[in-house]
Amino acid sequence: MWPAGPARPTLGQGQVHVWCARLAQPAFHFESLLTPDEIERANRFKFPELRQHFIVGRGLLRQLLGRYLAGDPAALRFEYGPYGKPALAGAPALHFNLAHSGGLALLAIARQELGVDVEAIRPLPDWEAIARHYFSAAEIEQLAAVHGPQRDRAFFTCWTRKEAFLKATGDGLSRPLDSFSVTLRPDEPARFLHITGEKADTWQLVALEPANGYIGALALRQGNWQIDYFAGA
Repeated sequence: MWPAGPARPTLGQGQVHVWCARLAQPAFHFESLLTPDEIERANRFKFPELRQHFIVGRGLLRQLLGRYLAGDPAALRFEYGPYGKPALAGAPALHFNLAHSGGLALLAIARQELGVDVEAIRPLPDWEAIARHYFSAAEIEQLAAVHGPQRDRAFFTCWTRKEAFLKATGDGLSRPLDSFSVTLRPDEPARFLHITGEKADTWQLVALEPANGYIGALALRQGNWQIDYFAGA
């Protein structure tokens, strides 16, 4: 659904680039780009498809970052925050985030912290139990007001927005998922309703729909961003 991206992308201070790519590619095309510890992580997956998706996603990320930096993708080194968020060693001005689901990957790149998430929309018979465990009271109330097939979409709208925020802050699950609330109804724009400890309008949410049957979200600090969308990372 998005146009093909440039071979040599450039990124200005107020720009955000979001890339979409399919993971159904041979893993051996990317294995040589990964470090031994990344291959070790890939080999921990029990299912071959998940191993392939990890290798291809990581390889695509390296290739894309290499294009922005005009460098060797295999030579890139990552550092990790206290809750596992990766960052580029030696290139702190370039921020990125990767998410994938159901064979589709999203990669977001900017010159400030950001988070991205994507999910394949699918039926969830136990949506209510999951929502009670992870969502805030305001989100549960919103979700209960959505009926029929739109409920699955609303659930994953909420889920991806919350995940994108946790990835943007780097807090991971150290921040309780019910300590902030987002909109999720299809007739409402993407935004934060409440964030414990700070003003909700200091953060911005962007709704993403990279392909039919998928829903995603981008979270970043509030600003006058130019967001461009590309396919084929």
